[in-house]
Amino acid sequence: MNNLGPAPVGIIINRPMGIPVSRLFPDLKRLAKVRDKVYFGGPVDFGSVWFLFRAAAPPEHAIQACDGVYLSADRQLLLQLLGRDNPVDSLRIFVGHAGWAPGQLEAEIARRDWTLKRAEMEAIFSDKSEHPWPSPQAPKRGT
Repeated sequence: MNNLGPAPVGIIINRPMGIPVSRLFPDLKRLAKVRDKVYFGGPVDFGSVWFLFRAAAPPEHAIQACDGVYLSADRQLLLQLLGRDNPVDSLRIFVGHAGWAPGQLEAEIARRDWTLKRAEMEAIFSDKSEHPWPSPQAPKRGT
């Protein structure tokens, strides 16, 4: 996400933590039965809570991450989403985020530390969220 500040900011989407969403919001008793986990969003500002969610139209206090998916850190919006009948449906909650100094990410991409691919809604919200992308195929050996 390059539109959040002077340097790139991102969210790691495939690292669930051992912390259930209900533990992050102990006052919301209705979440006690929710087994979904909070995700590690990155090592920057570990005290912050961010979330990605699906929405048909752009909501207030959120920015578009990819088609139909929005990012926010607005507590009131998160509480509103958690008040739905299916609170964590199409919702991922993250603690912390990733960040780079100006030019740092570009240098890492040039070194091929990262593979660039457009964000996809299914990679974020699928049941296999720890492994959202197919692993590279091993080269086939001839006989």
